Amino acid sequence: MGRTATEVLPRHLSLIGLGAVGRAIFERAWQEPEIRLRAVVVSESRRTEAAAWIDGRAEVLTRLPEDCDLALECAGHAALGQHIIPALSAGVECAMLSVGALATPGVAEQLEAATLLGATRLHLLPGAIGGIDALSAARLAGLESVTYIGRKPIAGWRGTAAETALDLDSLRAPAVILRASARDAARHYPKNANVAAAVALAGVGLDQTQVQLIADPTISENIHEFSARGAFGEMRVTLAGRPLAENPKTSALTVLSALRFLRHRTPGICI
Repeated sequence: MGRTATEVLPRHLSLIGLGAVGRAIFERAWQEPEIRLRAVVVSESRRTEAAAWIDGRAEVLTRLPEDCDLALECAGHAALGQHIIPALSAGVECAMLSVGALATPGVAEQLEAATLLGATRLHLLPGAIGGIDALSAARLAGLESVTYIGRKPIAGWRGTAAETALDLDSLRAPAVILRASARDAARHYPKNANVAAAVALAGVGLDQTQVQLIADPTISENIHEFSARGAFGEMRVTLAGRPLAENPKTSALTVLSALRFLRHRTPGICI
């Protein structure tokens, strides 16, 4: 017997976070007739500003409503302990973009325990990179190595530890900011290494995935590249994504990744 529309569509979909990514997701979702974000969750200090921007199109709250049955996170690492883990424990299905948070010791275990306690699922969204499905499939036969290179223009590294690692203003050629494991990359550059964490979690893990982060004054796009070798053969995926205008640390594809996930919760053929 097929599933009805009410079994596919969440009755109460909430968005956690309303920064540049959250606003872009909300605007795109608002244009979709079958996707309705009923609530947006923000901090108390941003509630008035958020309510003015939302302008009555959704509830603006400081915590997830009790009848929420799907929560989409785009608020950063702090949102996990405050909202995602309690929601999962209560049986609320969740999806998150801040995948780099799993690099912090103990976080993955807490999330896993919460999903088991609540008998629900947590979706780790790929964000700005493609090919995660192929990498995850290849892992089933065994992977020998996975490497990731993240290359962003100077604006993408403003306000990060890169400002102390390099003199960004004087760069005239590409410069390596960090060579490390995906775990260390995600911990030191939490706003820039969600892709590295997603690649690592789909492949050989946070400690075995080798990462290079590069500041490149010669480009205007965020370039993500990973290569993998294993029993399946070899693959190399490269994506040059346009930065989100309001937040150059993030690729516009991150917003579309979230929108794709929401579309897959509506009736129809999904791919």
